Amino acid sequence: MPNKVAVIGLGFVGLPLVQLLIKKNNDVIGIETDVSKINFLSQGKSYLSDLSDKEVGEIINSGCFHPTSNYQKIKEAKNIIICVPTPLRNRQPDLSYVTAAVEAMVPYIQEETLIILESSTYPGTTEKLLQPLLEKAGFAIGKNIYLAYSPERIDPGNTILTLETIPKVVSGVTEPCLKRIQQFYSDIFKTTVPVSSPSVAEFTKILENSQRLINISFMNEVNLIANKMNINMWEAIEAAKTKPVGFTPYYPGPGIGGHCIPIDPFYLSWVGMQEGIHLSMIHQAGVINELMPYRVVNEIMNYLKVLGKENGTVGIIGLTYKKDVNDLRESPAWKVTEILGEKNVCVRVYDPYFANADAFDRFNLTAEELETLDLTVILVDHSNIDWDLVVNNSKQIIDTRNITKDYHSKNIKRI
Repeated sequence: MPNKVAVIGLGFVGLPLVQLLIKKNNDVIGIETDVSKINFLSQGKSYLSDLSDKEVGEIINSGCFHPTSNYQKIKEAKNIIICVPTPLRNRQPDLSYVTAAVEAMVPYIQEETLIILESSTYPGTTEKLLQPLLEKAGFAIGKNIYLAYSPERIDPGNTILTLETIPKVVSGVTEPCLKRIQQFYSDIFKTTVPVSSPSVAEFTKILENSQRLINISFMNEVNLIANKMNINMWEAIEAAKTKPVGFTPYYPGPGIGGHCIPIDPFYLSWVGMQEGIHLSMIHQAGVINELMPYRVVNEIMNYLKVLGKENGTVGIIGLTYKKDVNDLRESPAWKVTEILGEKNVCVRVYDPYFANADAFDRFNLTAEELETLDLTVILVDHSNIDWDLVVNNSKQIIDTRNITKDYHSKNIKRI
């Protein structure tokens, strides 16, 4: 008999996890309160760029996936994985989705069930929030129920490092809890990395993303100097990374987006404040990141002025927060486009993942339409774009991603 697993939250983390669980011969109940997602799934359609309609159809047709909004189905599962959003509100943690999920499932949890939280959060959440909720319901953690934390580690758009192959940090509130999650996840993921407590695992996740925020923000700020001095920042990075020790390459761009890197570090910042410690580097990195779209817009407007096209037509390529995804959360490209729309210029957009971006005037990626633009601005370097077509038919280009590095043209400005 296959394991019966419930996954709560079928978003960017939950649905790919469902696919992997089914691949590993589990029977999966998918709990999702967004009825539109349930409708998509029932039709065999995907709402994620990382999963095609074909893949979703295969999941549904397997007979091993049962998407529903009914929490009563939880009682059939011996393993429950929580993958719900954990947003920030004015840089304050909002764990209402986690609390709501636990409260909704508590009446239906059976004894000996393993409960795993995967949502990114601050250290202490599992033991100080989830554990009391479960104990209040009469469960004894580590005796008749098992509580664990394992931070999601997924890189949307990455076809090389997959969900299955990225090492999985695991933790348990008690030793029996840790043993239980290791037994379960060792059959799902190629490598598990046990740590001593949920707080360590929670800290691990936000440490990873805090480091990325700080390093990328540093590169974005230093890139301002490089641009001022007419130095190719990417060339300097490529040269620096030839040093075999001590240098890790990070790359500049129009800002950092997504629901992890620009968000998670402020859980660490918040918990630091609770302990009387101000994490100034995270704060400053956040400031730099928030300013980047405005700095990109200034570059665009200054370039239009040089071209004598202050009221011209600007074509934006890319709206998503990173390449090869259909995710707009915290997207710097979207922010740049919004700010530009407030200027006295005509803004048109193209993104292969958003053919119906109704918030903006769209253009088709054809030679004829590119030639109507006074300036083409590359904000996202999607792999499925014909960059030869873009370069050969654009009058002027601003490239924020260095995707045009192999093209030698005086009409390209890299920032």
